[in-house]
Amino acid sequence: MDAQVFQRKLNRRQLLRAAAGTGVVIAAAGGTVLGLPAVASAYSWPASLQTGSTGAAVSELQIRVAGWAADGPQQTYVAVDGDFGPGTKAALTRFQSANGLTADGVANANDFAALNALESSDGSTLHFEWSEFTSNDGQGFGGGKVGAATVKENVRRLMYKLEALRKKAGNSAITISSGFRSIAHNAAVGGASNSMHVYGTAADIYVNGHTTRQVYVIGESCGFSGLEKYTLSDAHQHVDSRIEYPYGSQFWWWDSGTVH
Repeated sequence: MDAQVFQRKLNRRQLLRAAAGTGVVIAAAGGTVLGLPAVASAYSWPASLQTGSTGAAVSELQIRVAGWAADGPQQTYVAVDGDFGPGTKAALTRFQSANGLTADGVANANDFAALNALESSDGSTLHFEWSEFTSNDGQGFGGGKVGAATVKENVRRLMYKLEALRKKAGNSAITISSGFRSIAHNAAVGGASNSMHVYGTAADIYVNGHTTRQVYVIGESCGFSGLEKYTLSDAHQHVDSRIEYPYGSQFWWWDSGTVH
C-alpha cells in the first residue's frame, strides 16, 4: 500500500473522530501536547497516581502505557494489576518523555490529558477503529474462544500498545490486515487452533515506510510477547500479548529471537 493510500486512511480516521465529537490532538516539535479531547467521556482520573498507588485507575494507566514497557529489545511487559510499582513508573516515564511531558514517573493532570487525547468517544483509540479488528467473516467480535465483550476489551488493550508502536515508528500509519478472528475464520485461513487472534490479543500489521524487520525491532520494546519471524514471505508483522493472558500460550515467542 502506497503512502497516499495510508494518508487517506489516516485522514478518514481523523474525520470520523471529529464527527464523533472528539478533538484531534496535534503535537508540536518535541512532542508537546497542543490540544485536548473535546468530549466529556474521557476517563475520569484522580488528582495524581504514583508509586504505591493502587486500584482501578492504576490498572487503566497500566493499559495505556503498556506499549512503553522498554527502551529497546527486552522481554518485559507492564502487568495490569492495579499496583503502581517500578515497571509502571518506568513505562509512564517513557510515555512522558516521548510526549514532551515532565518525565518524573508521577501521573498528574497534564499526563492524564495526554492519555485521554488517545481515547476516542466510542472507547477505541485515536488512530484505530473497532472495525479494523473485527473478524473478516462478518462475525464482529463474536465466535471466538472468549465472549465478545472480553474480545473487545482485549482489542482495546492491544490498540494502546499499537499507539505506542506507531509513535515509536515516527507516527507512521499502521494498517491492520488481521485482528480478531472467529474460530471459523481462523480455521479457514489456516491459523493455529489456539491462535491469539481468536482471543483478540493479536494483530497482523503493516507500518508505512518500515520493513518487517524494523517493525519487529520496535515491537520488542512495546511489551509484545509474540512476534513472528520477520523473514517470512508475507511482509506483515504479527504482534500479540500471549504471556499476559490465561489462554494456554503463556510463554515468550519471539520467532526471530532478540533482534537489535
